[in-house]
Amino acid sequence: MKPIRYTIVPKQPAAHLFEVTVTVADPDPAGQRFMLPVWIPGSYMVREFARNIVTLRAFNDAGRKVRVEKTDKHTWQAAPVKGALTLRYEVYAWDLSVRAAHLDDTTGFFNGTSVFVSPLGHEDAQCVVDIQKPEGAAYRNWRVATALPEARGTKRYGFGEYRAQNYDELIDHPVTLGEFELATFKAHGVPHDVVIAGRVIGLDMPRLCADLKRICEVQIALFEPKSKKAPVDRYVFMTQAVTDGYGGLEHRASTALICNRGDLPVQGREVLTEGYRTYLGLCSHEYFHTWNVKRIKPAMFAPYDLSVENYTSLLWLFEGFTSYYDDLILVRSGLISQDDYFGMLGKVIGGVQRGSGRTKQTVAESSFDAWVKYYRQDENAPNAIVSYYAKGSLVALSFDLAIRAETSNRKSLDDVMRLLWQRFGRDFYLGKPVGVEESEIEVLFTEATGVELGELFTQAVHGTRDLPLETLLEPFGVTIAPEPDKNGKPSLGARVRGGADCTLAAVHEGSAAQKAGLSAGDVLIAFDGLRVTGSNLDALLARYQPGAQVEVHAFRRDELRTAQLKLDGPDVSRYKLTASDKRPATKKARERWLAS
Repeated sequence: MKPIRYTIVPKQPAAHLFEVTVTVADPDPAGQRFMLPVWIPGSYMVREFARNIVTLRAFNDAGRKVRVEKTDKHTWQAAPVKGALTLRYEVYAWDLSVRAAHLDDTTGFFNGTSVFVSPLGHEDAQCVVDIQKPEGAAYRNWRVATALPEARGTKRYGFGEYRAQNYDELIDHPVTLGEFELATFKAHGVPHDVVIAGRVIGLDMPRLCADLKRICEVQIALFEPKSKKAPVDRYVFMTQAVTDGYGGLEHRASTALICNRGDLPVQGREVLTEGYRTYLGLCSHEYFHTWNVKRIKPAMFAPYDLSVENYTSLLWLFEGFTSYYDDLILVRSGLISQDDYFGMLGKVIGGVQRGSGRTKQTVAESSFDAWVKYYRQDENAPNAIVSYYAKGSLVALSFDLAIRAETSNRKSLDDVMRLLWQRFGRDFYLGKPVGVEESEIEVLFTEATGVELGELFTQAVHGTRDLPLETLLEPFGVTIAPEPDKNGKPSLGARVRGGADCTLAAVHEGSAAQKAGLSAGDVLIAFDGLRVTGSNLDALLARYQPGAQVEVHAFRRDELRTAQLKLDGPDVSRYKLTASDKRPATKKARERWLAS
């Protein structure tokens, strides 16, 4: 099968248009079909990338037009031709996120799923992509950042040809274009590039590299404790720094990240800000995916079918376990303290406990319904769904603590991850890919640790009862308790949307607001005759006692409503975890958990 050749040009940056061509040397004699993915791995929602294709034409090898028809929302079919067939099309790129494509006169970014159509029947063919520089002196300093291997003498970070073994590899290497900060560090001998696009004043790149190195080396050693061998020959952290943004998306040898520029470290300031800690946790999360989901995969993802939803009930393991390890790695690498970690853990527990959706949906169901519920949340989401990220991380915590307690710390969740890596991940791209079947997960836990989790596994994964965290933490000398609002102010039991108006974004089930007949979208205008705004709500609430009766005026669809509301007690937004050193055995067990 002959290679598929792509060319992508930032043709009109001001108009946010990439021009893409794909040439098939040996097209289907019956008429070549092309498909653009409808979703991107790691983000489980149908996004209809084909809607951004503006124009599309086909040509034979003599340059003459060939008839091409769209057969469904993301598939095209060209008429039969003799010789090569070229498809040329424009892609509108104005999505400043990690999921799609973006282009203007300052920077460019794209995921292959947004810009590269797949010639059906040629998915296993080698791919060569020529990434070209936009025309004009304004772009003379632009460079290319990607983990794609260079081809035909292309210099690293330079424009030119890059290669992939097949279409799946082609779309698993995002590309950043433009002027950016660049540095490299080695983690257990493997080069890791750090790319920061977007203007950042006083960026402390040496500190960022040093901190990421510690994270990467701890993770590499977790999966390969003897060889310390990374699963890649090179890795790229690429970050778009913006005024207000947050997110990440994993790839097999890189990650695309977006963050507030103020969260990045500043030269001469050694303090670990909450924003920087959050950013390091995001980097840790996406790097852990290099093993867990990019190589250890659910069976339904081996391989992906990018034309339709791929359903699995295992996202609690692939996303939830990754969410457990991302912050745990920060404390194991010495970047945060035990108290910092317990504070972060308490916030996660509070977030899960706050929503009544946890009593209605299991993490397995949440995983399966990600396509229609988790990624399409509405105002009733807290009352209807549970996060397979957040609760999944607490499931991982529960399993880790249970295994450690049962085996006196001789075994842990780390052993489960290593077995999954050895059996499913290590050779994933070297032979026929095999994914993890849902029915074998619990058996693998027992095989890796010798511990039968039994009822804990059943309830944690397929049940809706709260996890027994208090009992599980006790052998490690840690107590847990709810931590109400420190000012003791009462609560509406509702989430307020930011802005000048005091608009309810979500109303919690059984709350004061719901009992008073208030709903998401209502605009609160007065408490007991005093005006309410988005900025003074907390101050007004602080003047009342829990249980107080309040006359509330609100607009719903421009109609004035009056309600009598009995205020709830203070919100519990987090739980407090406290470690005790009174018993040496529990202190030692805790240290093993947080350090191993």
